[in-house]
Amino acid sequence: MLNVNLIKIYEKSFRENRELPALSDYFKKETFSYYEMAKEIAKVHLLFKKAGIEQGDKIALIGRANPRWCITYLAAITYGAVIVPILQDFNNNDIVHIINHSESRLLFVGDNYWDVIEPEQVERIEAVFSLTDFHCVYEREGHSLSRYQKDITKHYRETYPKGFSADDIKYPDVPNDRVCLLNYTSGTTGYSKGVMLTVNNLTSNVQFGIDEKIYFKGSRVLSFLPLAHAYGCMFDFLNPLAEGTHITLLGKIPAAKILMEAMQEVKPHLICCVPLILEKIYRKQVAPMLEKGPMSWALKIPLVDKAIYSTIRKKLLDVFGGEVGEFIVGGAAISPDTESFLMKIRFPITVGYGMTETAPLISYTYWTGFKPGSVGQYLKNYCEVKIDSPDPEHVAGELVIKGEQVMAGYYKNEAATAEVLRDGWLYTGDIGTMDSDGTLYIRGRSKTMILLNNGQNIYPEEIEAKLNNLYLVMESLVVEREGRLVAMVYPDYETARTEGVADEAIPEIMEQNLAELNTLVAPFERVASIVIYPTEFEKTPKKSIRRYLYQL
Repeated sequence: MLNVNLIKIYEKSFRENRELPALSDYFKKETFSYYEMAKEIAKVHLLFKKAGIEQGDKIALIGRANPRWCITYLAAITYGAVIVPILQDFNNNDIVHIINHSESRLLFVGDNYWDVIEPEQVERIEAVFSLTDFHCVYEREGHSLSRYQKDITKHYRETYPKGFSADDIKYPDVPNDRVCLLNYTSGTTGYSKGVMLTVNNLTSNVQFGIDEKIYFKGSRVLSFLPLAHAYGCMFDFLNPLAEGTHITLLGKIPAAKILMEAMQEVKPHLICCVPLILEKIYRKQVAPMLEKGPMSWALKIPLVDKAIYSTIRKKLLDVFGGEVGEFIVGGAAISPDTESFLMKIRFPITVGYGMTETAPLISYTYWTGFKPGSVGQYLKNYCEVKIDSPDPEHVAGELVIKGEQVMAGYYKNEAATAEVLRDGWLYTGDIGTMDSDGTLYIRGRSKTMILLNNGQNIYPEEIEAKLNNLYLVMESLVVEREGRLVAMVYPDYETARTEGVADEAIPEIMEQNLAELNTLVAPFERVASIVIYPTEFEKTPKKSIRRYLYQL
């Protein structure tokens, strides 16, 4: 157990940074300073007290990530309650299930979400509040929270008759071993589980960020990853607020044009993103420029190539506002081609690795020390990691972890907990290797590994990464069919139309891709055929393909 505590870290940060901007809504142009944010948290605490909320009670939260989404989250954990953030992309049935399964007493929502939920579906919910302005949109009979919330300013002034000062930013003691977050996964196995994360779990990730100086006082971040997901929540929200960073909230990943405009305005110092963003820029803008025309010839000339790479690097950084010190890529594997090129031009990219069950970070290395193909070094001051293999450096095995960030278990699911937590070790289900210095390399998921009749272990993700870089391949899925490897491909129809490629020509292009792919993989990884899939593959809210739907 750590000797630092997240709630106390926030007490200190909110006081010391009270004059700095904390949360901004990019579209509404609404900003809360750290002091104003603390005042709003105090008001929500009064509401919790009136509702009879006790430490350990659950507060559900769903909606576009705006300042009041963040304030609700912070109010819950600094009160000692348990926050239950729900991904916006969950369907209505899943949302209702999570609210009920978590036994949440209060619900904070974006207005449109309450429109599709019937009060009878969530009988434990006592009242519902809007994330637009915290007004009460529903109250179960027998409660008086609606009237209390209407007069919240009066109650606030009565509580702080001399005004709200920095000394009033003081929160109850919430022990490190107390569960403060119930994060429902969006796994690819067809159902979600409630991951119980403690104050200690979150503290380990936040303190690691402080140790590594990921953010600094007055730094800026543009938040566009879903905050209900562990990755975005930790590094676009919880970590920045410990250091006095200004968070500008987009709410979700917008259209490319809006995202780039926001980058120019905010000029973030750190960008946390999923691989898709960088891959799209590389595949659609950079790669064609390098493969054709004068630049492709110039790159073959010594010294000239360095000048060109330096120019490309600057142009890419300027696209993201010009002040980015590092890009942290997470949530999925980045394609080897994209990673290789970005490292060649010394673009400040690093790839981290984690999972909801570890709050989420397991490994990370600052970009200057990042090894190609890896996911960084495991967090040695916070955990132990081992590879379940006779030769961890050369023979892949399941990655297991023990440490400060490992969850308390799955809520009301002892069987699932016992399956992954054994003798204090979390069995991640990820297959990989580890260098002697603790650098991790992820090969794939144990549940997706294909064992062919020749005894070879196949990691389909590795084949897919190569296939996805070939012409007109938007996304792919490699599966086993009657002892052979088959690749299902959803073509990039948009690019095909732009380049005047008829739909009838795509099958022949895929046959050419198949031939090229089989020169890029090991002999035992060769794919027998490509099947064109007519639509995008069904995905989880964090955009992972639901593989189980295609394992026929």
